[in-house]
Amino acid sequence: MARVFEEAGLPTVSMSSALDITSLLKPPRAAFVNFPLGHQCGRPNDPVGQRAILREAFRLLETATEGGTLLHLPLHWREEDPTDSWEEEAYRELSEA
Repeated sequence: MARVFEEAGLPTVSMSSALDITSLLKPPRAAFVNFPLGHQCGRPNDPVGQRAILREAFRLLETATEGGTLLHLPLHWREEDPTDSWEEEAYRELSEA
């Protein structure tokens, strides 16, 4: 979809929480945040954090000069968990289901 809009002259920014898929698809501009799927714009009930993520993503419209720009936002799902162990927990829950 982004490429269709871009060809029509409308710049786009994709929001991603799946780095492998985004890297493979190479959208024109994308902001990646290592949060659980479905939470690309931040944690629930965190409007300050959500606005910060969106500001950084929108900044790509001004700064991305090459197609395929991927901005990796240095954020953590839980601030007290800099290793993002939520990923291991999520995989463990899936395997136990």
